[in-house]
Amino acid sequence: MAGLTAKQRSHIMSCVHSKDTRIEVIFRKALWHRGIRYRKNYDRLPGKPDIAITKCKIAVFVDGDFWHARGHEEHPGEQVRSNQDYWRKHLSRNVERDRDVRDELTDLGWLVLRFWESDIRKDLEKCVLQVCEYCGKV
Repeated sequence: MAGLTAKQRSHIMSCVHSKDTRIEVIFRKALWHRGIRYRKNYDRLPGKPDIAITKCKIAVFVDGDFWHARGHEEHPGEQVRSNQDYWRKHLSRNVERDRDVRDELTDLGWLVLRFWESDIRKDLEKCVLQVCEYCGKV
């Protein structure tokens, strides 16, 4: 987003959705076609999993590569060129919150699966099969 004014950048960032992203919808539809029934953005669980398969106690998160610092989990924010102090703090908190939510759900007896948006784009079938295996739908 180089060369944008602060107002333009702010507008673009405000259009980013936190739920029902294109990749989440693609993934959910693929699961549905395999007979996997789920709740979306299930607010009865910590972290409001993108997909909660209550019958199997599986919480699925579809993580955006940027927002969850893919490839930069140890040093979130280093992939950003401008306003690094802000982004380091923001992305570090996202990574930390992901760990906390995983631990909390695991303590409640849930299996937590996380899929990177780029992995779903690259091989949707592989990601869907992984969920199906845990649900016994292979």
